[in-house]
Amino acid sequence: MFLFESITPAAAVMFVVVLAALIGLNELSRRSKAAGLTFFVAIPLLLTLFVWPHTAGSGSSTGTWFHWVKVYSALAGCLGFMAIRYVPRLASNRWALMFPPVILSINILEAVIRDFQVAGMEQGVVDGVMMVPGPWNVMNGVAGILNIVTICGWAGIYVSRDKTQDMIWPDMLWFWIVAYDLWNFAYVYNCVGDHAFYAGLALLLSCTIPAFWLRRGAWLQHRAHTLAFWMMFTMAVPAFVSDSPFAVQSSHSPAALMTVSALSLIANVAVLVYQAHRIVTRRLNPLRDELWTDLPTYRRVVETIPGHRDRTPVSLPEPVPALSGAR
Repeated sequence: MFLFESITPAAAVMFVVVLAALIGLNELSRRSKAAGLTFFVAIPLLLTLFVWPHTAGSGSSTGTWFHWVKVYSALAGCLGFMAIRYVPRLASNRWALMFPPVILSINILEAVIRDFQVAGMEQGVVDGVMMVPGPWNVMNGVAGILNIVTICGWAGIYVSRDKTQDMIWPDMLWFWIVAYDLWNFAYVYNCVGDHAFYAGLALLLSCTIPAFWLRRGAWLQHRAHTLAFWMMFTMAVPAFVSDSPFAVQSSHSPAALMTVSALSLIANVAVLVYQAHRIVTRRLNPLRDELWTDLPTYRRVVETIPGHRDRTPVSLPEPVPALSGAR
């Protein structure tokens, strides 16, 4: 196969199991504050003290600095989003609403650094993972930087006024999500290719499917939850993606590596160009304005998920005169 070596029936079934488990756990954690605290506070504390020091130590495929930073930054995102969802008035506080784009940017930047780091390595096995460095790492690192640059509309975040109290970010639309997915899959394929079948495809689908069909507008919340679940699991059971009967190895093909990174870069350049055109033609300030309020996908979110019209306006700094204008 182009991207992977042969996918066995057992691996195909396990892919569905992993995908369903991540979606199910996300649904449970977002619908219950008690479940969220259990999953994102109590269980990680126990794993930190009694499990991960033994399973994710030096030499393990999940024992690198990246995996440790990633699991705690994902958990920080989950807890920060819970604070915005459940603490009164945080959803109208501009400093609190800066947290989602900041933690998202940090998570992307962690992967960008790793891509650039791998680009300077020699080909071979590093911490139990086969590395095939090349220009694709640099291409995808640039795509990740563009993905950070195009994060927008954070001032429009609000909390849904229903039982789930989801954190809704209506300006984070499908084209940015697709560009992110292409970038993130390319990152996983470049840097931990033998994990990409699950940590790339299954993990990304587990947050994208809910964002498109279960709870629109809450992609970042879905992403933080599913990423935290996956990182906790894979650090506790690292052999699952490398030495188990369900493991799927990357093809390690330079053509495949170049293809996924090229698609990532093209998609993120396209989003940047589209966004820049919108900012210039509509005289918007990307640091304070929502950019896509006239698009049907934006309107579908705010018209169907309660809490947008009756939220307290976010207090922001005075607009930059040259960039502000009628919306």
